[in-house]
Amino acid sequence: MHSASEDVSQSDKKLLEDLSGSDKAIGVLTSGGDAQGMNAAVRAVVRMGIYVGAKVYFIHEGYQGMVDGGKNIVEANWQDVSSILQVGGTVIGSARCKEFRTREGRLRAANNLIQHGITNLCVIGGDGSLTGANFFREEWQGLLQELIQQGKIDKAAAQKYSHLNIVGMVGSIDNDFCGTDMTIGTDSALHRIIEVVDAIMTTAQSHQRTFVLEVMGRHCGYLALVSALACGADWVFIPESPPADGWEDQMCQKLSESRSRGTRLNIIIVAEGAIDRHRKAIPSSFVKDNRARKKRLNIIIISEGAIDCNNKPITSDMIKDLVVKRLGFDTRVTILGHVQRGGTPSAFDRILASRMGVEAVVALLEASPETPACVVSLSGNQAIRVPLMECVQMTQEVQKAMDEGKFDSAVKLRGRSFENNLKTYKLLVHKKPDNEQTHSNFNVAVLNVGAPAAGMNAAVRSAVRTGITQGHTMFAVADGFEGFIKGQIKEIKWSDVGGWTGQGGSLLGTKRTLPAKDAEAIAEQIRLHNINALLLIGGFEAYLGLLELSAARAKYDEFCIPMVMVPATVSNNVPGSDFSIGADTALNAITDTCDRIKQSASGTKRRVFIIETMGGYCGYLASMSGLSAGADVAYIFEEKFDIRELQSNVEHLTEKMKTNIQRGLVLRNENCNENYTTDFIYQLYSEEGKGVFDCRKNVLGHMQQGGSPSPFDRNFGTKISAKAMQWITNKLTETYRQGRVFANSADSACVLGMRRRTLVFQPVTELQDETDFKHRIPKEQWWLKLRPLMKILAKYKASLDVSDAGQMEHVNRRLTQDSHHFIAI
Repeated sequence: MHSASEDVSQSDKKLLEDLSGSDKAIGVLTSGGDAQGMNAAVRAVVRMGIYVGAKVYFIHEGYQGMVDGGKNIVEANWQDVSSILQVGGTVIGSARCKEFRTREGRLRAANNLIQHGITNLCVIGGDGSLTGANFFREEWQGLLQELIQQGKIDKAAAQKYSHLNIVGMVGSIDNDFCGTDMTIGTDSALHRIIEVVDAIMTTAQSHQRTFVLEVMGRHCGYLALVSALACGADWVFIPESPPADGWEDQMCQKLSESRSRGTRLNIIIVAEGAIDRHRKAIPSSFVKDNRARKKRLNIIIISEGAIDCNNKPITSDMIKDLVVKRLGFDTRVTILGHVQRGGTPSAFDRILASRMGVEAVVALLEASPETPACVVSLSGNQAIRVPLMECVQMTQEVQKAMDEGKFDSAVKLRGRSFENNLKTYKLLVHKKPDNEQTHSNFNVAVLNVGAPAAGMNAAVRSAVRTGITQGHTMFAVADGFEGFIKGQIKEIKWSDVGGWTGQGGSLLGTKRTLPAKDAEAIAEQIRLHNINALLLIGGFEAYLGLLELSAARAKYDEFCIPMVMVPATVSNNVPGSDFSIGADTALNAITDTCDRIKQSASGTKRRVFIIETMGGYCGYLASMSGLSAGADVAYIFEEKFDIRELQSNVEHLTEKMKTNIQRGLVLRNENCNENYTTDFIYQLYSEEGKGVFDCRKNVLGHMQQGGSPSPFDRNFGTKISAKAMQWITNKLTETYRQGRVFANSADSACVLGMRRRTLVFQPVTELQDETDFKHRIPKEQWWLKLRPLMKILAKYKASLDVSDAGQMEHVNRRLTQDSHHFIAI
């Protein structure tokens, strides 16, 4: 941890030197529809701009405020964006503006910007808002000339403000913008949808009901598709992939078979703009009129405004009537509407928006007249820049492909994440009839190892159903290696894992027991059950277990089978993977608790909260929740600190508290330092803050491991396990010789991890050199690069790594990259 007196890096010095003595000004606006997380982006732009010495201006009410000027354009200070991280919507307002579409309106907007010296715009909105910004930039020179002719500015001002730089961030819950894996607000909208689905499932099971759930997505089915994946919906309707002819019969047959297997509920999800394969997209006016007639729910997801091949709207009520008439099921309809836009932003959206906001400021500072307007986007776990108009054109091409009925092209144009989601959904939701099912004669066992993590059950469900689809017989091992030793192994079938995606913890049971000392007993069970492959889902213990099984191959041939591990732990400390199943749920639990703790201080005197998080020696939870909750400091094992730094942090916080800041937040990873305990830090801050602030402390404990898995963890667990099972199938085929499976090469015992942008299968033996076994963490961790963001946004001087900045990527190149091993987050 570095204090305010810390020397900045050479890259930072260059940024600061470029701005030294300058009068660069940045305007930030939110335009179009609102989305959760926009305030986090505004906060990041303001504070990063102030950090590098620029003036930052709020432009209230979007383009309308830019056209109207006056009190709508106001300089922002540090305190103006305090306590807005957890607020949904946008505090600076958003509005549609017809005047900006006219030359006269844009002329007024340009004049207003010049009066404040603003020639750098950060626009947070959808494709329409960003397209308007780019057009504004392109005609900037002509607008200046016209303002000179009207006598509103002189030639000196026109020369000084001769170029307008534009950087965009996409704020849209629909995730309908090409060029980024996730838009700001999408994850939060998924949280709202899944909260409703989870609530609905309890009442549906009580009464054996079918629910039809309509979600937003007029032109994009992302929300419907991912929520269908996350809740295990029986059917989903999306505009990019309309149902084939005869879908009514197929859907009713699917629902009937599901109910006959003992399922007490069905879910159908419909995207707002779903269409029939024989029709073009419905005009938005029709969708708006149609929306007013909708009612409520089995769970089927439908895009609002879908139509059938007879030119009739496929409404939620039509789906309901179809199910009731043909099957006689008690069926209800629920339309979520604008509840999807509301509520507190998720941890993911806060972190995403904060990263994008900082990167947007850096991009503006580095922009030149020759630099095209860009969008700050997310690719895997990286923030990148993409040419704005390439993204807009690609987004328009998606709609054009749908209008022309080229739906396969539309799916591909949506990007790798969308395409993989659709493939995975189709793989998991529809079981082939037994007479059409292939049989491989391979037996695959799946087990959970280590501490429970939310999302484990979604991963098991995905593995079981993918394995069955590929013809394998799937076996479930109860209680990890301990259950393996005792022979607690039984076949698990398709219907056995129904409804597992939303369940927290581990339904299979999990223990921390390692296999080495009982290798002989485990080998015997593998022989008895003729196990041909193993899938381990767990944390660091699963990693160690896989290493031990791999080493035991020298003594026991039974372990010479394909083995793969999928990381699942709240600590996110598994070598070989940037993300682990369960970590996002834990982050949201910590962030929500921090919000509530800070809210508890409302109306009180200045107060600082000291909060201890889990994670062992890994500081991921403390660091990322610190960024999402707006912490002042987060103490972790990976960054050493001493008493002098603790004292400096206290002094820094004391100075902040003397302004209008009322609350402070200090996070401490549980094993960051054996001497500087949570109690010690609490007592230090209490003593040194006397007369300025008081302190409270909280140890969050195991609440971080509990609860229903987040949409991220459900989706990630589902996709990564499906990929693991596909790898197992390939390895079984490769290693089957002379009537048996024999696999003893290094690449037949792997960890499947998310690395930067792709899924990578890495031999577990090769990961040993990357592992700090004493502290149970990887030697290098990608998220450490994000820690300076938290410090900068907390008003510290910190070294910002901009080594990856300035590189523009092209949308077409990203689309043509191999998507076979890609999973977007």
